[in-house]
Amino acid sequence: MGLSRLQQIQLGLTRFGPALNARLQLRTAKFRSGRVTLQGRAAISNDGRITLGDRVRLVSTVATLELATLPGGHLEIGDNVFINYGCSLASSYHVKIGNDCLIGSHVMIMDCDFHRVEDKAWDTSGVPILIEDRVWIGNRAIVLKGVRIGHDSVVAAGSVVTKDVPPRTVVAGNPARVVRSF
Repeated sequence: MGLSRLQQIQLGLTRFGPALNARLQLRTAKFRSGRVTLQGRAAISNDGRITLGDRVRLVSTVATLELATLPGGHLEIGDNVFINYGCSLASSYHVKIGNDCLIGSHVMIMDCDFHRVEDKAWDTSGVPILIEDRVWIGNRAIVLKGVRIGHDSVVAAGSVVTKDVPPRTVVAGNPARVVRSF
């Protein structure tokens, strides 16, 4: 027994809807392949450059995903990356996420402070963030400017990463400290 026309349309939207949604909402971004999906409605502010690799999966269903680049900023997302709902990624200079990374819900990654503490003047000078391949960042973690997270590392949920993370390590806490290496 075949599918009705309505069921065929619904199946098509289930399969291809997130890919079309990504093309529509991320129309100012550069796609390195056509296999990028976005579920839900994201907040995109692209005054710089956003580059998306192959098989990037973005979720903005339960809470809004925020992707922002300031003028001169570059947000670069590698291949086979999953970014969950509620994340905020902001780049005033350069944020690079490597291949095969998993980013949990409500994670914040920012390469600038946006303002000074002393006089509250707008300051968007950024220091690059590099997240190497196969990194897993747990829910509600924060990655601050100038940080390099080594390949195959894990950032525990709720951690605040203020310094570089060596490859193949697990970090946790505020500020994040090495818990173990493997």
